[in-house]
Amino acid sequence: MKRNTDKYQQILTAAIKVFAERGFSQSTISQIAQEAGVADGTIYLYFKNKDDILVQFYERMTEHVSSRFWEAVEEGQTAVEKLHNLIHAHLDVFQSQPNGAIVYQGETHLQWRLVQEPTRKMSKMYRDIISKVVALGQQEGVIRNDLYVGLVKRLINGAVEEVINTWIHTGRDHDLAAMAEPLVELFINGIGTRKGQQAIGNQAPQDFIDQYGDT
Repeated sequence: MKRNTDKYQQILTAAIKVFAERGFSQSTISQIAQEAGVADGTIYLYFKNKDDILVQFYERMTEHVSSRFWEAVEEGQTAVEKLHNLIHAHLDVFQSQPNGAIVYQGETHLQWRLVQEPTRKMSKMYRDIISKVVALGQQEGVIRNDLYVGLVKRLINGAVEEVINTWIHTGRDHDLAAMAEPLVELFINGIGTRKGQQAIGNQAPQDFIDQYGDT
């Protein structure tokens, strides 16, 4: 298969546009070829089939965001700066390619059988970065030491993904990347006052600790 050529990228870009507009399951090779301005047979010079196109998109997305996220984090000096840079990069990547955002956010669960490997790589990379940021924040004294890190990683990732989903489903009419600052403020300061913190217990059930303690 021919990869990393202008024609390959032309077809992949067209396919993601078609997937975003019609949904992966309802899209056809003919529709992709028409959008790309090529013959149906040309698609098969670059991709095995429609499934391969989707997998290639996920693999390339994972590779791209992995380097982008690590670079963004390294540019920060403190844990808070690193967390802000990570979230801003996450939001900016999806804002810069809305069709890709629609496909990635919409098809991950629907096409899990096809995309589970690159998706798991993406999730592990993201959790690894958050773990390092949390550890630094604990050293700096800006993040609590009694947190269940496994839960923190899922909380941050889940909140950012929900903000992206909201942006997609509300017409993409606001600056997605600008949401990084309020998200970081929420993660660092939380939603409770000291009075509220004193009103709840600190000890979680053992099965919760086993599940989210540091995974």
